Amino acid sequence: MIGPRRDSKWWGWGDPAVAPQLDQAALATLRERVGDLRPSSRMVELKDFELPDAEPLPQALVDAVGEENVFADAEDRIRHATGCGYVDLTRLRSGRLEQAPDAVLVPAGAEEVKRVLEICATDGIAVVPFGGGTSVVGGVAPLRGSHTRLVSLDLANLRAAEVDNRSLTARLGAGLRGPEAEAELAQHGLVLGHYPQSFEYATIGGFAATRSAGQASSGYGRFDSLVSSIRLIAPAGELTTLGTPHSAAGPTLRELVVGSEGIFGVIPDVTVRVRPAPRQRRYEAWIAESFEAGTEIVRALAQGPGLPDVIRVSDEEETEVSLALSGPRGVAAGLFGGYLGLRRRRNGSLVIVGFEGEEESVARRRALSVRELRRGAAVYLGQSAGRSWEHGRYQGPYLRDTLIEMGAMVETLETSQTWSGLGALHAGVGSAIRDSLASQGTPGIAFCHLSHAYPDGASLYFTFIARMRDGAEIEQWQQVKRAASEAIVANGATITHHHAVGHDHVPYMEAEVGSTGLDVLRAVKDQLDPTGIMNPGKLLG
Repeated sequence: MIGPRRDSKWWGWGDPAVAPQLDQAALATLRERVGDLRPSSRMVELKDFELPDAEPLPQALVDAVGEENVFADAEDRIRHATGCGYVDLTRLRSGRLEQAPDAVLVPAGAEEVKRVLEICATDGIAVVPFGGGTSVVGGVAPLRGSHTRLVSLDLANLRAAEVDNRSLTARLGAGLRGPEAEAELAQHGLVLGHYPQSFEYATIGGFAATRSAGQASSGYGRFDSLVSSIRLIAPAGELTTLGTPHSAAGPTLRELVVGSEGIFGVIPDVTVRVRPAPRQRRYEAWIAESFEAGTEIVRALAQGPGLPDVIRVSDEEETEVSLALSGPRGVAAGLFGGYLGLRRRRNGSLVIVGFEGEEESVARRRALSVRELRRGAAVYLGQSAGRSWEHGRYQGPYLRDTLIEMGAMVETLETSQTWSGLGALHAGVGSAIRDSLASQGTPGIAFCHLSHAYPDGASLYFTFIARMRDGAEIEQWQQVKRAASEAIVANGATITHHHAVGHDHVPYMEAEVGSTGLDVLRAVKDQLDPTGIMNPGKLLG
């Protein structure tokens, strides 16, 4: 049995020992783009943090998990009060939260989960399922709805792993973090291959609840495509889908559970499709003449036979800024010098490609990819640059912490669209972000990369950086987020490709699924969660 995890920063992202710093060249680039930054106010100590008073829990609820598995001290309440979005981190740094769970419950297994939900449904206590706490869209915010009391249900102890080597499936507990799940599979020579940027701290249950997509999803598949069967413990009862590879028995209930974001119930475990661990991994970098040229290369790969497992194209702005911020020992060490030697100019778009599998498969698919890259006039930069990206693939959130401390607003958002609409979407969202920042007197940087390619389209992942509006940090973020989201909707794109809906994207769900679609989802929630205790305010508002 383990309690709530405390091995990451309570006020930021990940390992407290990791704190990347910008060199002078990177600082100069940043000042040139966003102006002088004023360091944000110093974080308060935990002992000085202001939290709302906790409401008492019924003894039956305490008994359901055992008193030793109920945590109500300040640190655990704080750690379960937010995710890891920019607004979350801003609120944490202020030293005051207006909302927090009354307590954190850590059930030992599925039976305890069932008992907790039964009691909470009877007593009207809101429940927020909690995995890794890595949501960047308000997915674990302790919103109470019409309920007076709220508990965070931490699934850290749901860590079972059962592998079927013959069928190449594995039943994984919802509380397993990404690296923990891969370590269990590695004992059998297998791999799941799901590597989102949150991989180090996000959990199997979170991957399923949010329809997560990993950086190698073009090869391994998004998490929803990896799910063979799934279980849901809802206040109204338990729902379990079959583990067969396919069924024609009506609409798939698995799809109702995957992406449900905790509003229907708790996912205690997931059965996933796995594959033999790759014998070879080859990551390399190329430079395309432009983002448009790089996009066309990826389209040809996605619609042909040679799509890599990892494919990523940075637009010109992201290429330049990322090289500047990475410093002399980052990606730039292996990439920018080679690029200058080849092209003697600083424009273009960075393309990262990665292949995993048997040596023969990697060689064959790489040959097909190289053909398209060269046909699109891309220039090869080598494997060292690709490996630099691979080794730093999880470092973005750490750099965000550094920039926030310097007084910068740093946020990301993502969407997807068909190939025909991708160019207009890229231009429209980028302009909306830049215009919103400029209108607030905080002109900044907005850049983007393409990833997660499909035969009919791809996702776009935007990042923006600007000077914080001192004293109006959240209002500043809200204006930019609203402008970008409206541009996404105006372009007929999805409001989220893999970050999920959470609380932040609720206003755009009707544009996503229509009013009838919302009625259908509400009817499902009413059936599974008749008293509305499950994760209030998320997905459906």
